[in-house]
Amino acid sequence: MADLTVCVGNIPFANPVIAASGTFGFGREMRNFQNLGRIGGICSKGLTLLPRDGNPAPRVAETASGMLNSVGLQNPGFTSFLANELPFMIDLGCRIIVNIAGNDPEEYLEMCRRLDATSVDAIELNLSCPNVKEGCMLIGSNPEMIEKLVAAARQVTKKPLWAKLTPNVTSIADMARAAESGGADAVVLINTLLGIAIDRKLRRPILRNNIGGLSGPAIKPIALRMVAETYRAVSIPIVGVGGIMSGNDVLEFMIAGATAVEVGTANLIKPTACQDIIDEIRAIMELDGVSEVGQYTGTLELWNG
Repeated sequence: MADLTVCVGNIPFANPVIAASGTFGFGREMRNFQNLGRIGGICSKGLTLLPRDGNPAPRVAETASGMLNSVGLQNPGFTSFLANELPFMIDLGCRIIVNIAGNDPEEYLEMCRRLDATSVDAIELNLSCPNVKEGCMLIGSNPEMIEKLVAAARQVTKKPLWAKLTPNVTSIADMARAAESGGADAVVLINTLLGIAIDRKLRRPILRNNIGGLSGPAIKPIALRMVAETYRAVSIPIVGVGGIMSGNDVLEFMIAGATAVEVGTANLIKPTACQDIIDEIRAIMELDGVSEVGQYTGTLELWNG
């Protein structure tokens, strides 16, 4: 029997498949399509200290082999989440990661303090949302600010801290090193790439926010390259994200250096994507004669010359 268990730091997961923030809500809708207890984990929709309405519509556009979104962190606010959504999530039977985004460092720290008293498994520091004009994107493109924020968060919570990084920088490996220096337990990469879609007839951007974050299969080669580079730069685990649609995609990310992955856009295409991908991983492992999924991690051999 194939063993799909992995450990991200000190947290054991039943399998390496985690539902990515912003594509799974809080799990309420998805429970109608699959047994959520089978998934390795669920990362909550991105939360801010106060409620947000998000960006004006239209804020989603289909593109070739992907999609652009500029939702802008629409969410009910952190206090409402703790009261109304977190108890439901805790009972789902899988690991729960809470994604938080602040307008400033103190907002991150306030949410970390309050999460420390809960039973969530990890906190994902969103340092990379491309669809807001303040806060996380500014911090996520500056390694000094990343290190400082992660170090401050480390002082106020014992929960594992995952730093979610933006690809919209010169060197994501430098950002990962900064997160590790600050005390992060893992890095999550990549978030979406900045893009624009244009309506030829109107001669305007399709998205009301003009730009948005590109996700889906189109970004997978970029994400794989960044995971491979980061694997050689840090010693903490990597959670790979970006265009994962199949079990084979998951194993490619693991070969590049990821310990686990987050599945995003695939959930919007097929609500059963996560459980289907888990089944595919198991089938591939049997074909490959691999008994433990962790045996794939970090086995990429680059060509010389």
